[in-house]
Amino acid sequence: MIHITGLTKTGQWRNNITIEALGEAELEWYWADFSEPTEEESALLSSYFHFHPLAIEDCFHLLQRPKLDHYDPIHFLVLHSIDPATLAVYEVNMFIGKSFLVTFHYQPCTEIDEARVKMTRSTKSQQDWSLFAAYTVIDKLVDQYFPAVQELEELVLDKEVGGLNGISQTAMDDIFNIRSRLLRLRKTILPMRELLYRIINTEKINGLNHYLAFYHDIYDHLLKLAEMTDACREMTADLRDSYISYNSNRMNAIMKTLTVITTIFMPLTFLAGLYGMNFVNMPELKWHWGYFSLLGVMVLIGLGMYAWFRRKGWFD
Repeated sequence: MIHITGLTKTGQWRNNITIEALGEAELEWYWADFSEPTEEESALLSSYFHFHPLAIEDCFHLLQRPKLDHYDPIHFLVLHSIDPATLAVYEVNMFIGKSFLVTFHYQPCTEIDEARVKMTRSTKSQQDWSLFAAYTVIDKLVDQYFPAVQELEELVLDKEVGGLNGISQTAMDDIFNIRSRLLRLRKTILPMRELLYRIINTEKINGLNHYLAFYHDIYDHLLKLAEMTDACREMTADLRDSYISYNSNRMNAIMKTLTVITTIFMPLTFLAGLYGMNFVNMPELKWHWGYFSLLGVMVLIGLGMYAWFRRKGWFD
């Protein structure tokens, strides 16, 4: 589907312009959005708009890294949109011309719809509508990153506040899942940050200085998002290390207790095994008080070793 919105030379917005009527509409500027295009509609990128073949090829081969290419006089952008619920990444391609903007994407994009509504409600005339529309789209795309990052940040903070007592194997599985989702977000945020850095530092886009503050604002948002994801990853790493240390200390305490018990029972087992042998010539076996004496010796040995270990701090 192709949705074309245009601004007439008299300053009026027109919607639902067809591609056939585009040349006769007497527009000052227009925005053509290719949303879930068919093969016939996709072919218009070459047959009608005559974009560079490499840029068209990038539109058809998903998923490209966010980037900026200059095909004078057209500037080509690859952007990433995400679904905050699933963190699925979708590609949005953008062609910036002097008197037009073309967006191309295979999945529905509510951010572009919101940006188009914002454009048509704008009453202030712009020096360059294409750059302003591009800023509006990118700003809407980046705004969708915040809910996803903030949700993961809240999950990490809940684990952090719960402390070690609330950490179980299931909780650790959740932490590793959060780390995986943070990595997916980071793989989207960092390339977008690099793209915005290239945009605000390029000298090949005429008229960009007038909108530089707007693009700087998006870049600042991406810096903040990158810092938030890095902070969350550090917190999950700390939780993971704390869990491992806690389990190691707990296992050491258990092993120490078992070792002490085993050590106490070693001489007792020796005595029990000694007098459990079936030799005939064992004088103590015929002694009337031999059984009770052996039990008393075993109790004294056990209590003595327990007292000695406790004095040495083995039970602390």
